[in-house]
Formats: sequence, C-alpha cells, structure tokens
Amino acid sequence: MDPIRLPVEGPGGFRGALRHTAFRNIWFSQLASQLADKFLLFSLIILAYHISGGSTSVAVTLLAYTVPAVLFAPPAGVIADRLNRKQIMVWCNVGRAAVVALIPIASLIPGVKDDFIHLLVITLIFSAVGQLFGPAEAAVIPTVLPREALITANSMALLTMVLTLVVGGVLAPVVSRIDLYAPYWCAVGLLVIAGTLIFASDIPHLERRKPSPVEESRNRFHQMLVDLQEGVDALRASRGLRLAFGQVSIAVLVLFMLYTLAPAYVSKVIGIAAEDTYVILGPATAGAILSAVLLGQFLRQLDRSRVLAGSLLANGLTLLALAAVPEAMRHLPDLQVHNRITGATFSFLLGVEFGAILIPAITYLMESTSDAIRGRIFALLYMVINGVSALPVLVAAALADNIGTAQVLGGLGVLLLGGGFGVIAGGLHAPERRARPTESPR
Repeated sequence: MDPIRLPVEGPGGFRGALRHTAFRNIWFSQLASQLADKFLLFSLIILAYHISGGSTSVAVTLLAYTVPAVLFAPPAGVIADRLNRKQIMVWCNVGRAAVVALIPIASLIPGVKDDFIHLLVITLIFSAVGQLFGPAEAAVIPTVLPREALITANSMALLTMVLTLVVGGVLAPVVSRIDLYAPYWCAVGLLVIAGTLIFASDIPHLERRKPSPVEESRNRFHQMLVDLQEGVDALRASRGLRLAFGQVSIAVLVLFMLYTLAPAYVSKVIGIAAEDTYVILGPATAGAILSAVLLGQFLRQLDRSRVLAGSLLANGLTLLALAAVPEAMRHLPDLQVHNRITGATFSFLLGVEFGAILIPAITYLMESTSDAIRGRIFALLYMVINGVSALPVLVAAALADNIGTAQVLGGLGVLLLGGGFGVIAGGLHAPERRARPTESPR
C-alpha cells in the first residue's frame, strides 16, 4: 500500500501560520489558558499540602483534576459538534476564570479557608468546564488555516504545552512565596485574556443541519448517545484514523511512563539519587521542543507516513537502548561514570521521537475528519489519553517494582518495534483532499 502522501507546504512555517489572524488569536489564547492551567495545577499542589499537611490530599486533588477528563470529554465532543464553537471557547475560559477566583475568595471566609473539601469541589468544577475547550479548539483549527499549515499549527501546540509546563512549574512556586493565593489571580487574568482573544477572532460558524423527525423524537440523553456512537463508528470505519488515534495514545503513554518510572530508573539503572530525575526529564523536554521546532518550521516537506513509522521504530530502539546500555555500563567501572550522559542522550532522543509521532498523527486526525464529527473524534482521543492510559502506566509501575525498571522499558521498546513494523506493513492511506475555497489570511 502506498504511504500517506500529504501535500507539500509552501514557505511560511510559524510566521506563515501566524499571518492568519484567527489562528494567531487562538494560539495566543491557548498559550494564556494553558499557562493559567499550569499555574493552577502547581499552585493546587502547594495549597493542598499547606491545608492538610499530607501527600494524600495532594494525590486526591490531582485525581480530581484528571477524572473529569474521562467522564465529561465524550459529551464535550458532542457539544462541540452541535453548538457554536467560538461561544463554547469564550464561555469556557470566562467560566474557568470565575471558578478559579473562588479559591482566593474562599480563603477570606472563616471556617472555609482551612477546609480541604472546598478545594476539591472547585478543582472538579474547573476541570469539568475545561473539557469543553479542547474538542472545540481542535475542531476549529482546520477551519481557520489552510490544510498545508496544520502540521505547523500542531507543532506550535506541542511547543505551547511543553513551554507552559516548564514556565508554570517554575513561576507558580515563586509567585506562591510572595502570596499563597497570588497564582490564582494570575490564572484568572490569563483566562480572561484567553477568552477575550477568542471573542475577537473571526471563527467560521458550524454549518447547522436540520434534525430528522427521528432525531427530534429522541430525548437529549438518547440523542447524545447516538452522536457519540457516530464518533466511535467513524473510528471503526477508517483504518487510518485508528492508526493515528493509536499512535497519539502510544506517544502520550510512553511519556507518562517515562515520568512515572523516572525516579526508579535514575536510582536503580543509572545509579544516582532518585531526586535527580532532571537528568532524563530535562533532556526529554528539550527533545520535544526541538522536534516541534524542526517539524513546524523546517521539515514540513517530509513524508509524514514515513516520519510516523520511522519514529515508532526509533522510539522502540531508543527505549531498548535506554534500558540495556546504562544497565550494561554499570558492570563496567570505566564506563559507569558516563551513565548520566548516556541516559540523558537517549532521553533526549525519546523527546524528539515523541514530537515526531504526536504532531503528524494529530495532523492526520484533523485532515481526515469532517467538520461535523471532528469534535467527537478529539473528545474520544482526550478520554483515552486521560483515562485508559492510566491503567498501562499503573501496570508498568507494578511490573517495574517486581521485575525491574530496565526490563519494563525494554519490553515496551519491543512492543513499539512491533507496532512500527505493523504500520510499515499495512501502510496508511491519505485522506481524500476536500475541496476548499482559496483562502486569504484571516
């Protein structure tokens, strides 16, 4: 089968994508809202520990932060495919700003300030409201950019995700030292800015279709289930969508496992303190940033099917090397001193490969889905990433405790190699290019 061959993008890169006013506003809105999200995440960790004095409350708070992604992502996709997406994104940001403001306001109420339950409830509401934004944004981006710019747009989205994680993780504790509740007001301001930018954007309206008599006769809950089934059926009907869906999930799964197993890996395989996880996490982050820059700015002409298949194979080989090489070097005193550099090098390569899998796969999902169903496809993706991926991570962590961290990483590498060969053997067809009018920058 022929690999997917997507059209070559002309000159432009990041500057070309940002020339489109609507996308520029959406990207800066994404930057502001994700930074607010990271401010809130790291500040919640500090505040939960400050209120309770224990780690259990921190874990429960983080759970409250992630559970709504599993419960509310599918209906959020239906909403994104049925209602005005611009209004969804505006009110989502404004609503989240109002919810975050409740945290410092609650600190002024006697009897509530030191109560952990109110923090948990606010976190649940914030996360639930936030689920509406992702599917709507993913569905909108292909409507404000030419198809050829989508890989650049997704590269910029990965850059935003990584950079806000780093900046938020550094600034939130610093601002908290000035005032424990100051980061929340920063998040409120950023979310208001994000909502304002979306409001100022010229985003095409979703074409409304008249419901059939059968649809009108159904109650809303039943109709929502039918709409969700349409999204699942679209995935089942397209092998290309399933492959891209799986590749995104695999990329995120590998990243989660790397973060989860990092303390055990650096202490048991590299032979340094468990606190020194920066030795592998720092290079992995740098690799992801480099991958986003290269794919979005300089390597847009590469055949993306080969990038995907090659990245899966490379990811498998790198995981095998990450597991085997430092472990072997530990038994050679002359080489053991280089374990840090070796682990950091392979982790950097994993970061590069993470971007090389994630960006083309998400681009394929955007290009291969119609505007009428795209929100549900991405909502299902977010549900899988946030929910289903948690089980393999837990299993991997348990196996690492019993059979060894290097063995688990090596086994994952073998599975990825098999997946890469499967993609090469099966091929990935390009979606039919949909006709679209000549576009000028918005």
